[in-house]
Amino acid sequence: MSAQAMGTTGTTGTTAAPVWQPVCGVADLAVERGAAALVGGNQVALFRLTDDRVLAVQQLDPFSGANVMSRGIVGTRRGVPTVASPMYKQVFALETGECLDPVGFLPVLAAGPDLATWPVEVRDGVVHVAVPTGPTP
Repeated sequence: MSAQAMGTTGTTGTTAAPVWQPVCGVADLAVERGAAALVGGNQVALFRLTDDRVLAVQQLDPFSGANVMSRGIVGTRRGVPTVASPMYKQVFALETGECLDPVGFLPVLAAGPDLATWPVEVRDGVVHVAVPTGPTP
């Protein structure tokens, strides 16, 4: 499988080049199921899609405060891969972390809190996740 860069900048958008941390074999990830990993001190939820892309978002559900996103329900919305939180069922875009469905929990919010995402590469069957380095804004 060729290397694939997925996701966006980590939690705070650092400018320094990331360090790539090997996490697991891509074959260790079940298709359309999540797995939790510790990457650079951050709990990350990894998702392997049907096209073998692997995407990484924060494990922390911003609505409930629980580290459960890897237990979420994987799906799609208008062709965009998504995960629904197992707690209150808010739906997030896996590629960008954008909250697509904040309604029902905090009606005061115009848009729900988004999930942080991490760049992911699959090299020689091994999933690598970028660990942000350097100063963060």
